Amino acid sequence: MSGALRAAPLQAQEPNADLAHQPTPTRNTLALRFADFDTLTGALDYAAQGVTGSNFYDARGELSLTLPYRQLRQQAIELARRFAGLNLQRQSRVALVAETDADIVRLFFACQYAGLVPVPLPAAVHLGGREAYVQQLRAMLESCDASVAIAPAGFVDMLHMAATDMGLTFCGTPAQFGQLAPAELVPRAATADELAYLQYTSGSTRFPRGVMITHRTVMQNLQGIVRHGLGLGDDDRFMSWLPFYHDMGLVGLVFSPLAAQRSVDYLGTRDFAMRPRQWLALMSRNRASISFSPPFGYSLVSRRLRPTDVALYDLSAWRIAGVGAETIRAETLERFAATLHGSGFQSNAFLPCYGMAECSLAVSFAPLGQGVEADTVDAEALGNQRVARPAADPAENTSCFVNCGEVLPEHQLEIRDTSGRRLPDRRCGTIFVQGPSVMSGYFGDAEETARVLSADGWLNTGDVGYLADGRLFVTGREKDLFIINGRNIWPQDLEFLAEQQPELRPEDASAFAVPDADGSDLAVLVMQCREQDPLRRIDLVTRLQGLVKAELGIPCFIELVPPHTLPRTSSGKLSRSGARRDFMDRNAVGTVKPGVIAQRID
Repeated sequence: MSGALRAAPLQAQEPNADLAHQPTPTRNTLALRFADFDTLTGALDYAAQGVTGSNFYDARGELSLTLPYRQLRQQAIELARRFAGLNLQRQSRVALVAETDADIVRLFFACQYAGLVPVPLPAAVHLGGREAYVQQLRAMLESCDASVAIAPAGFVDMLHMAATDMGLTFCGTPAQFGQLAPAELVPRAATADELAYLQYTSGSTRFPRGVMITHRTVMQNLQGIVRHGLGLGDDDRFMSWLPFYHDMGLVGLVFSPLAAQRSVDYLGTRDFAMRPRQWLALMSRNRASISFSPPFGYSLVSRRLRPTDVALYDLSAWRIAGVGAETIRAETLERFAATLHGSGFQSNAFLPCYGMAECSLAVSFAPLGQGVEADTVDAEALGNQRVARPAADPAENTSCFVNCGEVLPEHQLEIRDTSGRRLPDRRCGTIFVQGPSVMSGYFGDAEETARVLSADGWLNTGDVGYLADGRLFVTGREKDLFIINGRNIWPQDLEFLAEQQPELRPEDASAFAVPDADGSDLAVLVMQCREQDPLRRIDLVTRLQGLVKAELGIPCFIELVPPHTLPRTSSGKLSRSGARRDFMDRNAVGTVKPGVIAQRID
């Protein structure tokens, strides 16, 4: 599919055949510019003057396609003429089912040159299957009021089902779109204050909403990322397996390399999931220096890597191992570094960060070269008083949070209580952000926009955390927090206890609260368990219930379910709201009692 748009009218723009089998260079012929452009097209126009670009690898780690930025620009302009031939209104939305694929990059920038608004949609069919995915696509197509929808061949049948009776101007594959008649003139490219794209939120706690990001907004964020967050240099090279429909994959690993004229190597997200060691192999082979992952990616590699594999890799060039997008556990990263001992990987390469689609991507970065700095606090004081008091004795009841650094320049960050008052250092509350990277709002949803975005530009992130000496520590999601026996309980603490048990793996547990028999809240842990022996299952549940009682002082209902049961969001993260909904479907309200052991074996 990655070669679909190279047919017919675009064939003449292919690079020399011998060069097509060589990855684009790391060093550029251009003077390095740190994303100081007004628009994404301005960034591509400059990058196209050099020799760097993108490289796409297959599941075996073989180079399947090179796409230098000069070629990307040429092909994007050709495709923009085909968009112009459709006579769409300016800023019309173009839905793109976004695999980690060169076609999506071409079409995305074609929209920019055509003055249209691309809308990346998820290319992942999770639990629930085709029907649930089609419904998800349908809802997104309706909410963004799409005029055009394009999907890879493997998804186009489901896209057609989702778009039934919607009257789209075009709905099909990239190859089919490439056969459309072009207009004679290229339309006027998007300007700085026009929308660059809509980015759907992950939908962890509610239906995904389309975040409106202008060119000026995303370029401000990119400047902060490449100059201050990453401190890019001439020898840096990116590598990514993240999906293009997710903000970290799109903004962080597509726009950032392009806006700084650096080369980037891509491995498909599904290919990484099946063969996570290919990530390391490509990092080693191409001497890549920058790559990012949510914590689960590092955990997956740690589980799959054999001790004998480590000698195969030279990861000494890996300068920045970024981590974000979900709760960061220091233990996960320590395990990854220990697993790769002897490969040249240095633990000080870890770069924890905090961000969200509503802020284009990045909000804060930990200091470069510092690695993971953890803050161990008194769990009792945090739960009861919402004060992050440093623990006097690490052996006592404690919670540990990772330093996500200082807010980007020209941005402000505050921690506020439920009344909107700013809180001092080490007081836990809701994280608010203001600055030039903050979204314009949610597309077509003025009510929700007004709820989270104030008239003076302060965004209620919905995340909870605290500041300590200007450094941000994120503790969880505001909506996920629940209160039991007068104590504030974060689901991450329950999930962490569960995942420390030898029978479970990371992301095998989801915690939330439900009404119990007397109407009060009861903590629930749903755990994916591979153990089939009934006595061992009972031992796991009783052991964990004892730990929860000892560590958090609350009762807990535990349900064991088969692997692959827990639902995920469009970005691949576990969905607590979905897990709670499924749990309530299986258990009537008021019938769940602490101490009862669920022994469901499918």
